[in-house]
Amino acid sequence: MAVLVKPMETEDELTGKAYVHWKAWHEAYRELIPADCLDGFTLDRCTAIARRWPDNLLVAKDGDRVIGFCGYGAYRDDSLPDTGEIFALYILREYYGTGAGAMLMKEALGRLSRYSSAALWVLADNRRAIRFYEKQGFVPDGTEQTVALGKPLREIRMILRR
Repeated sequence: MAVLVKPMETEDELTGKAYVHWKAWHEAYRELIPADCLDGFTLDRCTAIARRWPDNLLVAKDGDRVIGFCGYGAYRDDSLPDTGEIFALYILREYYGTGAGAMLMKEALGRLSRYSSAALWVLADNRRAIRFYEKQGFVPDGTEQTVALGKPLREIRMILRR
């Protein structure tokens, strides 16, 4: 396996990103989000999302196949000045543990290097993701929010200080 991380540029990459978004949600959140909510998270919806927000997106590719993606940019509000944000990072389950996620994270953080810190939000019950982010240097900062994903779910904010 020779994974390449690059900016999303082509229609095939956009289509692949949408598929990974849809498939990874169903793989990672099956035990965390109610089934009716997951059922509403369709491939068509993920394609519309990919078309609406094509900027600041990296894809991980194994050959011609998109196997993961990462969205990044400035933090969404002014509560954390001089902070970048990882908006999304998803990998197909069959690529867990291969280093593809770490490659995406490293490239995204490099593109956020002008910021003194980086933040992300993760479901509090998503232990696998939290362990991955901790390995990348992120730590919970004590900030929480509730998101409605079929039911109220708690998210925690994690910060990487440089």
